[in-house]
Amino acid sequence: MRILVTGGAGYIGSVVTEELVSGGHETVVYDSLCKGHRGALVRGAKLVVGDLMNGALLGRTLEENRIEAVIHMAADSLVGESVEAPQKYYSNNVVAGLSLLDAMMEPGVRRLVFSSTAATYGEPEKQPIEESDTNNPTNPYGETKLAIEHALRWYDNAYKLRYASLRYFNAAGATERCGEVHDPETHLIPIVLQAAAGRRERVEIYGDDYPTHDGTCVRDYIHVVDLARAHILALGILDERSAIYNLGCGGRGYSVREVIETARAVTGREIPTHIGPRRAGDPAVLIASSEKIRRELGWQPTMQVLRVIIESAWRWMQSHPNGYEERQRESQK
Repeated sequence: MRILVTGGAGYIGSVVTEELVSGGHETVVYDSLCKGHRGALVRGAKLVVGDLMNGALLGRTLEENRIEAVIHMAADSLVGESVEAPQKYYSNNVVAGLSLLDAMMEPGVRRLVFSSTAATYGEPEKQPIEESDTNNPTNPYGETKLAIEHALRWYDNAYKLRYASLRYFNAAGATERCGEVHDPETHLIPIVLQAAAGRRERVEIYGDDYPTHDGTCVRDYIHVVDLARAHILALGILDERSAIYNLGCGGRGYSVREVIETARAVTGREIPTHIGPRRAGDPAVLIASSEKIRRELGWQPTMQVLRVIIESAWRWMQSHPNGYEERQRESQK
């Protein structure tokens, strides 16, 4: 299949692209490189540098490459920033997302896999969270993702644009080639590994008095490769129907302390920590039920053990001490 991946030079997007190319799909990456990395581009994929607001370039890219389906991953995704700068999130996530949908209309591209988020649920009333549970976002990031989900439902109704919306929990880990590089870094596992590598003074633990087994927040983690493979499975339903799926480990989740202790075991390093106050709006537990995608698409995560996730991220960090910088310099020679 001929597939366009928006945001395909980012963390998850590069791994999705890696899986697509290895599966024999003709893959075009559409990325502004504002946050993505040229060095993350997978060999065999074509890169088009462009903004989603550029409808003319989007349209040409879709038509000239005879694109059959789109995996839409380009978005801003920092919860705290979204609260401080909602205009940015509505512009980059909603307005730009609608620009993509409209660009797909002219050449008749009617298949879309959408990178959504567990933030659409807000603070859930029960655990694990199921797709049928109430959506009540508590920040603009979750609200803007939900806005696109709503638009997709109506585009499907009016234009037969079939979509699969994948609500992620916490993606983590790396492949041999592609890993996680953010500035600033806000995700727990890379922060912990940066502390192990001596690139960060300590890990801040935001509260140790939650009603969990060790007092720290519990979260659902999913290896980025398992996540990427779910996108490819989702492409397979789009000739028939649209759907929404959660993506998580489906187990009991892991606490902040468990992540830190596992990282200590994996790296053999001391990881200093500091207990700080709770962050406003942090639920004690967030865990997904992934039974629906397992049942309907046969998705079977193979790397959901926390140690496996952390080991892969640590290997990548050790082999890429400067992130993608060296690879990007090589590609520019």
